Amino acid sequence: MSDENRKPDGAPRRNFLAAMGAVIAGGLAGVAPVLAGVATLLDPLRRTRDDQSMVMVTKLPVLPADGVPKKFTVSADRVDGWTTYQNTPVGAVYLRRTEENELSCLSVVCPHAGCFVNLAPSGDFFTCPCHRSRFALDGSIADPASPSPRAMDELECEIRDDGEVWVRYQSFQAGQEHKVPIV
Repeated sequence: MSDENRKPDGAPRRNFLAAMGAVIAGGLAGVAPVLAGVATLLDPLRRTRDDQSMVMVTKLPVLPADGVPKKFTVSADRVDGWTTYQNTPVGAVYLRRTEENELSCLSVVCPHAGCFVNLAPSGDFFTCPCHRSRFALDGSIADPASPSPRAMDELECEIRDDGEVWVRYQSFQAGQEHKVPIV
């Protein structure tokens, strides 16, 4: 047989296929750690916030039976990225008895500009020190000249076993006519 009729040697083709197989296997082996790293990096963005859970604030006997509001700090576990902060203050509320086993819960944050509302020394209305908004004990606007666009933000609360008072604490955007939750 002459050299012209001889079939070409298959070695270069085999070397090429072996090299391509190695590149593909190496690429697939490298994808898993990259995907794991991306998943870890984006984990805080994928988590759903659980700001809507109820937290225990006080016991019912602590609240005055005469309906005078009392201020309480609301503490909860807070997650910031990958870090969890245990029992951290997240806000404050005014609680008051409206009947023997009925409560009213109002956020201390003024709906006008976000300042903290104070109970008047007389104990019969709330005032905002920033822009002189005035609110009745039920949270409604008490002064027609008040710059607040809405009443104080009422929050869900309930009395559970053994007289524990639980509150669903939530923040709302200031300066809005309607309550817009801050997510």
